[in-house]
Amino acid sequence: MRIRFLGSGDAFGSGGRLQTCILLETPAGGVLVDCGASALIAMRRFAVDPNSIDTILLSHLHGDHFGGIPFFILDAQLVSKRVRPLVIAGPAGTKERIHRAMEVLFPGSSTAPRAFKVEIVELEPEQPQAVGPITVTAYLVEHASGVTYTGDTSWTDALIPAARGSDLLIAEAYFYDKRVSFHLDLQTLLSHLPELRTERLVITHMSADMLRRLDALPCEWAEDGKLTEL
Repeated sequence: MRIRFLGSGDAFGSGGRLQTCILLETPAGGVLVDCGASALIAMRRFAVDPNSIDTILLSHLHGDHFGGIPFFILDAQLVSKRVRPLVIAGPAGTKERIHRAMEVLFPGSSTAPRAFKVEIVELEPEQPQAVGPITVTAYLVEHASGVTYTGDTSWTDALIPAARGSDLLIAEAYFYDKRVSFHLDLQTLLSHLPELRTERLVITHMSADMLRRLDALPCEWAEDGKLTEL
């Protein structure tokens, strides 16, 4: 599997980075993990064909993680001329939130005729579910609005079974040591690393506070366009 960080930034474009968007290139097809508002820009920048993506996984329903969905669907309809089905999976409420987002941004777009089917799957916590070419197990975490990918969350013990035994843990580290609601700081994450028992850690979704410290970080970090292989 190849993992490409198309967007590794936070909601506010810290460091000029694009919003969260991670491409998993599997033998059975492309899977996009989160689709922030800048996702299509990232795909164009790094020469990723949107039609190569058949599955989109949403960690939660904040704009910097799902705001690119209306643009992705409209591009598929009007520009990329998609014909293959598209599967979108996310937490409870995903179907209604996508419908509302499309109607706010482009009235009438949610019901416009398309040459492809959009299937929206709402994930049940702690239940392995087949989604496109992969099996996904979602966990409830501590972040308002709401794969091993932490999404946004303050520390919660739910991360332990989610990460245990993983080949790669992609984790938010929004601040270095400042603790805020609904987000992880690096020092808290590192203090729990022995419990998580992952083979490899890559941090992402960093604020300006973290970006200033990149050269001194004790672990890998994501950058827009970075390619990782497992």
